[in-house]
Amino acid sequence: MDAAFTAEQHEIRRTLRDLLARHTGPDAIPAAVRTAEGYDPALWRRLAGDLGLPGLALAEEYGGAGCTTTELALACEETGRALLPSPLLATAALTAPLIAALGTPDQRSALLPRIADGTLTAALALPGGSLATALGLTGDNLDGTWAGGGRAGGIQAHGEAGERRLYGEADRVLDGHSAGLILVAAHAGGYPRSRTQLFLVPGDALGLVRTRLTAVDETRPLARVELRDTPAEPLGGDDTADVAAALADAGRTAAAILAAEAVGTAASALERTVEYVKAREQFGRAVGSFQAVKHRLADLYVRVEAARSAAYHAARDPEAGPLALAQALEAARITTAEAVQLHGGIGFTWEHEAHRYLKRAAGDELLFGPVHRLRDHAAHRAGLFGPATTASGVLHGAGVR
Repeated sequence: MDAAFTAEQHEIRRTLRDLLARHTGPDAIPAAVRTAEGYDPALWRRLAGDLGLPGLALAEEYGGAGCTTTELALACEETGRALLPSPLLATAALTAPLIAALGTPDQRSALLPRIADGTLTAALALPGGSLATALGLTGDNLDGTWAGGGRAGGIQAHGEAGERRLYGEADRVLDGHSAGLILVAAHAGGYPRSRTQLFLVPGDALGLVRTRLTAVDETRPLARVELRDTPAEPLGGDDTADVAAALADAGRTAAAILAAEAVGTAASALERTVEYVKAREQFGRAVGSFQAVKHRLADLYVRVEAARSAAYHAARDPEAGPLALAQALEAARITTAEAVQLHGGIGFTWEHEAHRYLKRAAGDELLFGPVHRLRDHAAHRAGLFGPATTASGVLHGAGVR
């Protein structure tokens, strides 16, 4: 595998970094998250219109750039560096691939061009409160237990073919409070023949109630989405598509993109910490000149670079996505925590920007982890916990029986 980036990929990184350096900063981020959208709409229009970020990985026939996951991962690494509040991840990494994979030709033609040009943002509403499990990252999603079940669990779809009506709610929906389109996973077919199906719900649909929640990381706005007899259109018509498999495929690709974003967060936190310890003096010398500090920073650098290599390998091979995400989330958690420590007393003040990086790392692990479950499920999928004969019986990963 050639891990080198092309000239075009380097240009994406450089152009986006320059733009974000001019339009993000210590004051810009708090102002953006306090808007009704949870991000800066004017900056989003520039990112979509001038750079085409939402359409990077979409086919040219739908107005996209026809690029690969690597280009979108590069863009998300830069937005992670800036802690940019934007609907890019929810729209381009989570929702658009599912519409492209399962939508009818009419649905793709109606929705994907609007996603590509940034005029339509989208969110993925999955009941059960575990986005990582529904995407097949921390557990098996084939049995559908993540979506509730029975006669009243999860979100229920009623009605005849064509337009359905949904009833239920989903918590912790990323960008769910402001998205123009909600892609909802619901049970259809009634209790005896219940199956999970995806439905398209416009942001202004009747019976749709959306409440923005308080999140650990305010740059990742989460919402509770309530559906009260809300009209919805089945994604892909009434075709019985394998939704669990589609969610797992989308989850592995999204994991690689999110891993790159977490790498950007960790790298930026590390760079800011290096600059601080070079300028901060203690006992007449720069803090960064002490050997113990040098060793800590060197360890962090190795973690970040290893996570970056894993993320871009996963962008080319999505099967490695969950493990790359685990490595990147762990690197981000450790690096941002060390950043707070190495900033000394000022780093512990709530207003210092080091806390924003720490909150992003913590929030992402709560939403897409935890790390140990990502690794555990990846190991099970790889067959690393197969039965092994022991003196006392057969060992099955979790215990002996």
